[in-house]
Amino acid sequence: MQSRSKPFDDLTNLLTNAAGAVKGVGDEVLAVGRSQAEKLISGMDLVGRDEFEALKLRVDQLQVENASLKAQVEALGGN
Repeated sequence: MQSRSKPFDDLTNLLTNAAGAVKGVGDEVLAVGRSQAEKLISGMDLVGRDEFEALKLRVDQLQVENASLKAQVEALGGN
């Protein structure tokens, strides 16, 4: 009886090992892809989130100031 289940055990072990190998290859492909994407992005000279938020805040402040100055000019009779 034990000799009949050995081929099934061997097949099960083979399939388990193959699944592990496929997962390992998949993980490696994802790591290489992520590395390449990070390398591409770092070469694009993009601004960081903090820099973007600071600049956005400053632009918003300048828009408010500009609107105030426009109102003052119009109040003085200018165009």
